[in-house]
Amino acid sequence: MRRKEFGQYCGLARALELIGERWALLVIRELLARPGRYTDLLEDLPGIPTNVLSTRLKELEEAGIVERRIAPAPQRGVVYALTEEGEGLEAAVLTLARWGNTQLGEHQPGDLVPPSSLVMGLRATFNRDAASGLTASWELRAAEVVLHAVVTDGHLTSGVGPAPTEPDLVVTIAADAVPTYREIMQAIKSGAVELSGPKSLLATFARVFTPQST
Repeated sequence: MRRKEFGQYCGLARALELIGERWALLVIRELLARPGRYTDLLEDLPGIPTNVLSTRLKELEEAGIVERRIAPAPQRGVVYALTEEGEGLEAAVLTLARWGNTQLGEHQPGDLVPPSSLVMGLRATFNRDAASGLTASWELRAAEVVLHAVVTDGHLTSGVGPAPTEPDLVVTIAADAVPTYREIMQAIKSGAVELSGPKSLLATFARVFTPQST
Protein backbone atom coordinates (compact mmCIF):
# COMPACT_ATOMS: atom_id res chain seq x y z
CA MET A 1 0.00 0.00 0.00
CA ARG A 2 1.49 3.33 -1.09
CA ARG A 3 2.00 5.85 1.72
CA LYS A 4 2.27 9.59 1.61
CA GLU A 5 5.92 10.54 1.97
CA PHE A 6 7.41 13.86 3.05
CA GLY A 7 10.76 13.22 1.42
CA GLN A 8 12.64 14.26 4.54
CA TYR A 9 15.37 12.43 6.44
CA CYS A 10 13.75 13.16 9.79
CA GLY A 11 12.48 10.83 12.50
CA LEU A 12 9.34 12.90 13.07
CA ALA A 13 8.53 12.92 9.37
CA ARG A 14 9.00 9.16 9.21
CA ALA A 15 6.80 8.64 12.26
CA LEU A 16 4.04 10.73 10.68
CA GLU A 17 4.33 8.71 7.48
CA LEU A 18 3.67 5.56 9.51
CA ILE A 19 1.12 6.69 12.11
CA GLY A 20 0.01 10.17 11.09
CA GLU A 21 -3.10 9.23 9.10
CA ARG A 22 -6.51 10.02 10.56
CA TRP A 23 -7.61 7.55 13.28
CA ALA A 24 -4.25 5.71 13.32
CA LEU A 25 -3.17 6.95 16.76
CA LEU A 26 -6.60 6.23 18.21
CA VAL A 27 -6.38 2.65 16.94
CA ILE A 28 -2.99 2.44 18.66
CA ARG A 29 -4.49 3.90 21.86
CA GLU A 30 -7.11 1.15 21.87
CA LEU A 31 -4.53 -1.58 21.35
CA LEU A 32 -2.27 -0.15 24.06
CA ALA A 33 -5.18 -0.71 26.45
CA ARG A 34 -5.86 -4.27 25.26
CA PRO A 35 -5.77 -6.44 22.12
CA GLY A 36 -9.09 -6.35 20.30
CA ARG A 37 -11.13 -7.88 17.55
CA TYR A 38 -12.10 -5.84 14.51
CA THR A 39 -15.63 -5.59 15.92
CA ASP A 40 -14.26 -4.44 19.30
CA LEU A 41 -12.36 -1.64 17.61
CA LEU A 42 -15.44 -0.58 15.66
CA GLU A 43 -17.42 -0.44 18.90
CA ASP A 44 -14.72 1.41 20.84
CA LEU A 45 -14.10 3.94 18.06
CA PRO A 46 -17.61 5.22 17.28
CA GLY A 47 -17.60 7.28 14.12
CA ILE A 48 -14.80 5.46 12.34
CA PRO A 49 -15.93 4.21 8.90
CA THR A 50 -15.44 0.48 8.41
CA ASN A 51 -13.27 1.00 5.33
CA VAL A 52 -11.03 3.45 7.21
CA LEU A 53 -10.55 1.01 10.10
CA SER A 54 -9.69 -1.79 7.67
CA THR A 55 -7.23 0.45 5.85
CA ARG A 56 -5.54 1.67 9.03
CA LEU A 57 -5.15 -1.85 10.40
CA LYS A 58 -3.66 -3.00 7.10
CA GLU A 59 -1.24 -0.05 7.03
CA LEU A 60 -0.20 -0.60 10.64
CA GLU A 61 0.33 -4.31 9.98
CA GLU A 62 2.48 -3.56 6.94
CA ALA A 63 4.54 -1.15 9.06
CA GLY A 64 5.15 -3.85 11.68
CA ILE A 65 3.23 -1.91 14.34
CA VAL A 66 0.18 -4.20 14.60
CA GLU A 67 -0.13 -7.95 14.22
CA ARG A 68 -2.89 -10.52 14.25
CA ARG A 69 -2.99 -13.12 17.00
CA ILE A 70 -5.17 -16.08 17.85
CA ALA A 71 -7.55 -14.97 20.58
CA PRO A 72 -6.83 -16.59 23.96
CA ALA A 73 -9.34 -19.10 25.36
CA PRO A 74 -12.25 -19.00 25.87
CA GLN A 75 -12.43 -16.53 22.97
CA ARG A 76 -12.20 -17.66 19.38
CA GLY A 77 -10.91 -16.13 16.21
CA VAL A 78 -8.34 -13.40 15.69
CA VAL A 79 -7.48 -10.27 17.66
CA TYR A 80 -5.31 -7.34 16.69
CA ALA A 81 -2.42 -6.50 19.03
CA LEU A 82 0.61 -4.26 19.04
CA THR A 83 3.99 -5.70 18.15
CA GLU A 84 7.07 -4.84 20.19
CA GLU A 85 7.58 -1.92 17.79
CA GLY A 86 4.00 -0.81 18.41
CA GLU A 87 4.38 -1.04 22.18
CA GLY A 88 7.30 1.34 21.82
CA LEU A 89 4.83 4.08 20.92
CA GLU A 90 3.36 4.17 24.43
CA ALA A 91 5.63 6.92 25.76
CA ALA A 92 4.87 9.14 22.76
CA VAL A 93 1.12 8.50 23.06
CA LEU A 94 1.18 9.34 26.77
CA THR A 95 3.12 12.54 26.12
CA LEU A 96 0.60 13.62 23.48
CA ALA A 97 -2.28 12.70 25.79
CA ARG A 98 -0.83 14.76 28.66
CA TRP A 99 -0.50 17.77 26.37
CA GLY A 100 -3.97 17.20 24.93
CA ASN A 101 -5.47 17.12 28.41
CA THR A 102 -4.42 20.76 28.84
CA GLN A 103 -6.49 21.64 25.77
CA LEU A 104 -9.69 19.77 26.64
CA GLY A 105 -11.67 22.29 28.65
CA GLU A 106 -14.64 21.10 30.67
CA HIS A 107 -16.28 17.74 30.08
CA GLN A 108 -19.54 18.41 28.26
CA PRO A 109 -22.71 16.28 28.50
CA GLY A 110 -22.68 13.73 25.72
CA ASP A 111 -18.89 13.71 25.36
CA LEU A 112 -17.74 10.09 25.04
CA VAL A 113 -15.09 8.94 27.50
CA PRO A 114 -13.26 5.98 25.88
CA PRO A 115 -12.28 3.31 28.45
CA SER A 116 -8.85 3.19 26.80
CA SER A 117 -8.33 6.86 27.70
CA LEU A 118 -8.84 5.95 31.36
CA VAL A 119 -6.10 3.34 31.05
CA MET A 120 -3.87 5.98 29.49
CA GLY A 121 -4.72 8.19 32.48
CA LEU A 122 -3.52 5.49 34.87
CA ARG A 123 -0.26 5.11 33.00
CA ALA A 124 0.29 8.84 32.55
CA THR A 125 -0.13 9.62 36.27
CA PHE A 126 1.67 6.57 37.65
CA ASN A 127 4.28 7.73 40.15
CA ARG A 128 7.16 5.25 40.01
CA ASP A 129 8.85 6.73 43.07
CA ALA A 130 5.70 6.42 45.19
CA ALA A 131 5.24 2.84 43.95
CA SER A 132 8.82 1.74 44.62
CA GLY A 133 8.79 -1.76 46.12
CA LEU A 134 4.98 -1.90 46.15
CA THR A 135 2.95 -4.95 45.13
CA ALA A 136 -0.83 -4.45 45.07
CA SER A 137 -3.73 -4.73 42.64
CA TRP A 138 -6.92 -2.76 42.09
CA GLU A 139 -10.02 -3.17 40.00
CA LEU A 140 -12.00 -0.02 39.17
CA ARG A 141 -15.67 -0.23 38.21
CA ALA A 142 -17.71 2.70 36.92
CA ALA A 143 -20.90 2.48 34.85
CA GLU A 144 -20.31 -0.44 32.47
CA VAL A 145 -16.52 -0.11 32.46
CA VAL A 146 -14.03 -2.25 34.39
CA LEU A 147 -10.34 -1.36 34.58
CA HIS A 148 -7.43 -2.97 36.37
CA ALA A 149 -4.18 -1.66 37.76
CA VAL A 150 -1.63 -4.15 39.02
CA VAL A 151 1.63 -2.99 40.59
CA THR A 152 4.25 -5.71 41.02
CA ASP A 153 7.40 -4.65 42.84
CA GLY A 154 6.87 -1.10 41.63
CA HIS A 155 6.02 -1.95 38.01
CA LEU A 156 2.56 -1.16 36.59
CA THR A 157 0.39 -3.32 34.38
CA SER A 158 -3.00 -1.85 33.50
CA GLY A 159 -5.77 -2.32 31.01
CA VAL A 160 -9.46 -2.51 30.23
CA GLY A 161 -11.23 -5.46 31.82
CA PRO A 162 -11.04 -7.37 35.10
CA ALA A 163 -7.75 -7.88 36.89
CA PRO A 164 -5.94 -11.03 35.70
CA THR A 165 -6.05 -12.42 39.26
CA GLU A 166 -8.22 -11.63 42.28
CA PRO A 167 -7.62 -7.91 43.02
CA ASP A 168 -6.62 -6.74 46.47
CA LEU A 169 -9.16 -3.92 46.33
CA VAL A 170 -12.25 -3.39 44.19
CA VAL A 171 -13.29 0.25 43.88
CA THR A 172 -16.78 1.03 42.57
CA ILE A 173 -17.62 4.58 41.50
CA ALA A 174 -21.32 5.43 41.22
CA ALA A 175 -21.93 6.84 37.74
CA ASP A 176 -24.64 6.74 35.09
CA ALA A 177 -22.12 7.16 32.29
CA VAL A 178 -18.40 6.45 32.02
CA PRO A 179 -16.71 9.18 34.10
CA THR A 180 -13.57 11.03 33.14
CA TYR A 181 -10.26 10.07 34.74
CA ARG A 182 -10.37 13.33 36.70
CA GLU A 183 -13.83 12.47 38.04
CA ILE A 184 -12.66 9.00 39.05
CA MET A 185 -9.70 10.39 40.95
CA GLN A 186 -11.85 13.05 42.63
CA ALA A 187 -14.23 10.33 43.84
CA ILE A 188 -11.34 8.21 45.11
CA LYS A 189 -9.62 11.09 46.92
CA SER A 190 -12.90 12.21 48.54
CA GLY A 191 -13.81 8.65 49.55
CA ALA A 192 -17.08 8.74 47.56
CA VAL A 193 -16.68 5.12 46.46
CA GLU A 194 -17.69 1.62 47.48
CA LEU A 195 -14.88 -0.71 48.49
CA SER A 196 -14.32 -4.43 48.63
CA GLY A 197 -10.99 -5.08 50.31
CA PRO A 198 -8.58 -3.24 52.62
CA LYS A 199 -9.57 0.41 52.86
CA SER A 200 -5.93 1.43 53.33
CA LEU A 201 -5.25 0.49 49.71
CA LEU A 202 -7.51 3.34 48.56
CA ALA A 203 -5.08 5.91 49.98
CA THR A 204 -2.22 3.92 48.46
CA PHE A 205 -3.91 4.10 45.06
CA ALA A 206 -4.42 7.86 45.36
CA ARG A 207 -0.75 8.30 46.24
CA VAL A 208 0.61 6.03 43.53
CA PHE A 209 -1.53 7.57 40.78
CA THR A 210 -0.65 11.17 41.55
CA PRO A 211 2.12 12.48 39.30
CA GLN A 212 5.38 13.39 40.96
CA SER A 213 5.77 17.14 41.39
CA THR A 214 8.42 18.73 39.21
